[in-house]
Amino acid sequence: MKNTIIMLVALIGLSISASAQIYHTASGKISFFSKTPVEDIDAKSNSTVVLLNTNNNEVVFKVQNTSFKFPNKLMEEHFNEKYMESEKYPNSIFSGKINETIDYTKDGSYDITVTGKLNIHGVEQLRTFNGKVVVKDQSIQLISDFKVKVADHKIDIPKLVVAKIAEVIDVHVDTTLIPKK
Repeated sequence: MKNTIIMLVALIGLSISASAQIYHTASGKISFFSKTPVEDIDAKSNSTVVLLNTNNNEVVFKVQNTSFKFPNKLMEEHFNEKYMESEKYPNSIFSGKINETIDYTKDGSYDITVTGKLNIHGVEQLRTFNGKVVVKDQSIQLISDFKVKVADHKIDIPKLVVAKIAEVIDVHVDTTLIPKK
């Protein structure tokens, strides 16, 4: 009898995890902007991997640092070699959970907060971001604007160029996910 109960609990657990709805993309969009009186820096990545489990609201973003494209190739080179050290820290990752309950079966727009760990340059910070979830036609759009202090992630800015790089970087996320088959 005890083994039967254990087996039943295990089967229920498997059926719940098997019905988990995962939404994903490998072409998520993340951009950042650094504004100073001397120079503006703008970069975009269109190859962020994003996974969202709608059963438990867990979400993961993973972007290769070298996927960010700049208008100026020299800026891109400095970003990867001098600041992000992309060979040593190839990815920036956010792993967290949407705090609000969302009915992903109904089209609509939902203001949310998401709390989790932001790992940039090998330094992990617990963060909460505001954002929006838009459910439409069986896809889920995730949108957020937030700020990242470069010092919080131990990104060293040489004194020679400190006037050209903002201490706080504006980040914009706008990505659409589809059900994983």
